Amino acid sequence: MKNNRARILVCLLVAVFVVSVGAAWGQDIKARMRDRLPAIVALKAAGVVGENNQGYLTILKPPTDKKALVDAENQDRKIIYQAIARKENTTPELVGRRRALQIAEKADSGAWIQKADGKWVQK
Repeated sequence: MKNNRARILVCLLVAVFVVSVGAAWGQDIKARMRDRLPAIVALKAAGVVGENNQGYLTILKPPTDKKALVDAENQDRKIIYQAIARKENTTPELVGRRRALQIAEKADSGAWIQKADGKWVQK
């Protein structure tokens, strides 16, 4: 169930991006995100990373050797948010905040989520 939710979230986000930017480039990002997904899900389940209120992952506790993985995921999310913002004539920051709300709503029990006020809570 956890992996299905995560896969659905990734697919929806990438689908919007593919339509916005172009199939070939979007497929590259989709493949990278899909490949990272099992590791990200495991990090979330272990409480190593959480979803912040800007739509990005945040490392909450060691091991910090996962920084490159988290950075790569956040970079792809940033590209997607920028593309969606251009299409919707808004800012990437607003897209990220909206996405953070969606992620928080669908997050699995036990996931760490940053609320709008900056406080971290475990769902």
